[in-house]
Amino acid sequence: MIRNKKILYPLILLVLLASVGGGWLLWREREHDHAGERKAAQGKLLYTCPMHPFIIKDRPGACPICGMELVRKLESAAAAQSGGHNGQADMPGHVSLSESQRVMANVATVEAWQQSLNKEITASGIVQFDQSRQAKVTSWIAGRIDRLNVNSVAASVSRNRPVAELYSPELVATQLEYLLALKSRDQLKDSPIPSISQNGEGLVASARQRLLLFGVRESQIAALEKAGKPNIRLPIYTPLSGVVIEKMVQQGQYVNVGDVLFTIADLSTVWIELDIYEPDLAIVRVGQRVEIHSPSFSGGTLSGRIALVNPFLDPRSRTVKARVEMANPGMRLKPDMFVSALIRVPLGTALVVPVSAVIDSGKRRLVWVESSPGMFEPRQVQVGQQAGDRVQILSGLREGEKVAVSGGYLIDSEAQLKSGTRDQGAGTGGHQGHGTPAPRAPVKKDPLSMDDMKM
Repeated sequence: MIRNKKILYPLILLVLLASVGGGWLLWREREHDHAGERKAAQGKLLYTCPMHPFIIKDRPGACPICGMELVRKLESAAAAQSGGHNGQADMPGHVSLSESQRVMANVATVEAWQQSLNKEITASGIVQFDQSRQAKVTSWIAGRIDRLNVNSVAASVSRNRPVAELYSPELVATQLEYLLALKSRDQLKDSPIPSISQNGEGLVASARQRLLLFGVRESQIAALEKAGKPNIRLPIYTPLSGVVIEKMVQQGQYVNVGDVLFTIADLSTVWIELDIYEPDLAIVRVGQRVEIHSPSFSGGTLSGRIALVNPFLDPRSRTVKARVEMANPGMRLKPDMFVSALIRVPLGTALVVPVSAVIDSGKRRLVWVESSPGMFEPRQVQVGQQAGDRVQILSGLREGEKVAVSGGYLIDSEAQLKSGTRDQGAGTGGHQGHGTPAPRAPVKKDPLSMDDMKM
């Protein structure tokens, strides 16, 4: 009897524990079913990434792209039946955002406004010689360089001071011929025979012309007439004042007719060759004022005007050369020096928006316009010139319309996401500018699986 009691009591205790555990499990299952029904009635609870709204999961976690914590996204059946925000959520291409969604997506809007624009074009350039102020000193007669007054490159020269002296037997003979012609003219000028008196004048003119062709100046011919004897050495002068940039001869060297002795450049005026890129060519004109800056001189700028826009495009740099003529007081600008330039071009009054408001898809440019509070629609626009952080709108937008200046790409991604889920298999492609994607071949899965995304 005692043995039976020892067995019976544990059995009764086990039955009671099993009954209590079974009842608790049944209660938990019913509560879970009721919670699922309440959750289904409220809508499916999903989680998405604020930065990548196409990432949608049914459980909390981290975004597989950027690692941000996922936030709740409620897809309410009741909201879908009611047409969403203001009954317009199903409008093609439109995106409706609640206040909380706008805060999470950092969406801000501004009104398009009229403003006077000034386009500022920055360009780099190189200082060059003014080609109209360069000259070569050549020998007009064969001979020997007996004296060289310029001994090095970069030496300053003046057109009134000879750079060299040349001995030429032919020149000496021509001077003697001229002196004899002068004497003959004086002797024959009183002849009663006109042909004889005119012949003396012709000899003088012929000898004089030969001296001029040899490079002898009028002042030198006058000095020859006054002295009455030939000058053994012929002084050679430069056509202009400047600096020597090339020296070709040495003292004592023999030269022939046409040999180059020096190359001279006048640096009082220089050219600056600027590189203008293709997008700015339409508004760059001859005569526009240019401000020149260089790290070689501080404090203040130099000013010049565009004298020529080259008609040729450099195929490697995709730039066009624009020539600026610059006065060069004190020779502050040196040839081959790098400079930066600023060109201010007035564009007049135009409709403008911030640059961040325009989404460039490559084929077209869009802005997101807030047509009603919380409702955004895409608008294709034609843009003009960009000035700083503002861009000119030529068509597609009216003054006073609100455009999204931040969060526009997130709105665009949301529009593509909604378009893809709504029109799957229907052959449409979301808002304007987003066509039906072409079928893609299957690819191998990578760590960032497309199972995490609902495109």
